[in-house]
Amino acid sequence: MNDRLSPSPSPSSRTLGLAACIALVMGNMIGSGVFLLPASLAPFGWDAVAGWVFTIAGSLVLAFVIARLTVAMPDVSASQMIARAYGPLAGFAIGWIYWISLIITNVTIAVAATANLSSLAPALARPGMGALCSIGFLWLMTGINLAGARAAGLTQIGTTAIKLIPIVVVLILLLLILGSGRADIAPFPAQGLTGAGITASAALTLWALLGFESASVAADKVRDPARTIPRATLIGTAVTGLIYLLVCSGIALTLPAAETQTGSPFGAFVSHYWSPGPAGLVAMFVVVSCLGALNGWTLLQGEVPLAMARGGELPRWLAATDAKGTPRRALILSTILASLMLVANSLQGLVALFTAMALLATSATLWLYVGCALASLRFRLVVPAAVIGLGYALWTLWGAGLVASGSSLLLMLAGLPFYAWARRERHTKT
Repeated sequence: MNDRLSPSPSPSSRTLGLAACIALVMGNMIGSGVFLLPASLAPFGWDAVAGWVFTIAGSLVLAFVIARLTVAMPDVSASQMIARAYGPLAGFAIGWIYWISLIITNVTIAVAATANLSSLAPALARPGMGALCSIGFLWLMTGINLAGARAAGLTQIGTTAIKLIPIVVVLILLLLILGSGRADIAPFPAQGLTGAGITASAALTLWALLGFESASVAADKVRDPARTIPRATLIGTAVTGLIYLLVCSGIALTLPAAETQTGSPFGAFVSHYWSPGPAGLVAMFVVVSCLGALNGWTLLQGEVPLAMARGGELPRWLAATDAKGTPRRALILSTILASLMLVANSLQGLVALFTAMALLATSATLWLYVGCALASLRFRLVVPAAVIGLGYALWTLWGAGLVASGSSLLLMLAGLPFYAWARRERHTKT
């Protein structure tokens, strides 16, 4: 494999301006979440609309807190920020669960790609076949990333424009059917909104907005980061949230309930209000969009453990890279874990599997947001926003349910043996 233990690369020149940073935030957030969420959110009706409002507001607050932390400590990762605030064990726990959340996120995206493809190949809707196809997608994107950052970058460029096509098509159709009165909008419930429905839907909607911290992650490449990162983060999150609110709510509230539960809600919407022919093309565009998102998150699932291993938080075995700087061991290990997770859940239907994995990925990522809010409080940085962000993150953890949030906590604790392994290596070295 010709792997080597390499030092951390030197900081890149600052080349990203405001427009590039907004594109980075929106590009990483617009992936698979929007394309299958209408099926998961349809049972919540108008409660889901309120859930979107809370999610967008909470995400903006958390995005602001993380952006300000990054500006205050530009050369420090999120786990290192938390380690400075609460000690190395806390920093490791957050870094570990964030890595696990990336693995679960990739499982969820692969399932979303398979679910949309199942509208064209119905055999994939069978649980076993769907899991096998999803595993194939995971290893396809891992293979591209193993070829090096250039191959991954070219793949990302090729899929970025395509992902916007189905969203634009649905937005135009929504405007046309609402303007012509053809839409049969679900009535507002006589009993009003319910707290339980809003809380449960908010946990799902946050899945679609994960990744708003992207500009902060690339802080060393940003021009005038003190001004650019907060502005790009807030603008990108707000615009993406608005798009999601309109598209997901529009489909869920205007499409008959039975049709939303297909593997491709976007395709079902286009088929219902336009024609089955274009619906097939939309489903293919959605699959390509999901694979583009999977490619980007696969890159991260290799880079995060690499950075942790270089920082002494994971065994040095994971700090190895090949001659191109690709973290082969971290990438392969991450994809093996993702494949095992799919096998363990292979008996579920695609929509049920997507919902379960999205909740688990959201719960796992929320621990990062909780940790960043607590670090901001410890450093007395944007305290009011940190308090609000912490409250929102804890509320969403509750909304994800005991199974998802409890499982994410257990997954965090499962990393402790690796922490002990890394500490023993450090002591042996010294």
